[in-house]
Amino acid sequence: AAPRVMAPMAIAGANVEFKLGDALVAALPEGALWVAESKTLIVSDIHFEKGSSYALRGQMLPPYDTHAALMKLTDLMLRLQPDIVVSLGDSFDRDLLKLLMSRCDWIWVEGNHDGRAPETLGGAVREVLHIGALVLRHEPTLNAAPGEIAGHLHPCAKVSGRGRSVRRRCFATDGARLVMPAFGAYTGGLNVCDDAYAPIFANGVTALVLGKDRVLPVASDRLLSD
Repeated sequence: AAPRVMAPMAIAGANVEFKLGDALVAALPEGALWVAESKTLIVSDIHFEKGSSYALRGQMLPPYDTHAALMKLTDLMLRLQPDIVVSLGDSFDRDLLKLLMSRCDWIWVEGNHDGRAPETLGGAVREVLHIGALVLRHEPTLNAAPGEIAGHLHPCAKVSGRGRSVRRRCFATDGARLVMPAFGAYTGGLNVCDDAYAPIFANGVTALVLGKDRVLPVASDRLLSD
């Protein structure tokens, strides 16, 4: 099939704004998605306490991943003042998280690692969440309607330039649906050129790559396999 024609994207400071289905969204360099119309902040795969859980199994990683993720989330909430925060699965308990949850409506879209953790923290728990024209779930589905936002796959992009290549977390989208990057610090990434994305983005994918302080759109013909 011919590559899908992407909806126009606009560079807005450090962010990239674009239409996802019928909704206007902004991809943020922190790896979160902002829906201004509903004042909704969306994050995915935070994986709180992953460093600590690795340490318990003998893999010694610095146990600061939760603090880093929560500080990043706190900064976003202070800056954007969302009415709703949605977490697309795979999160764990921290006291600061409870404080953040007291500032707005908080919705957990359950992930494959969550168990009953969201129920112990409070907030609303959903398997699928509809916000206007958007449909939010943890795992992407096949043949989804426009406007689906999912996580789970932890997309990354490998891009060449100036004689070298870099590999970074990214949003993956075709203008109709989107897969979120992992928000947590200790999360692996699946290259958007991997076969796992082919059924989701049958007509090609654009990577919105997370740079140090901005989001960079990269077309499919510039993406490299691992």
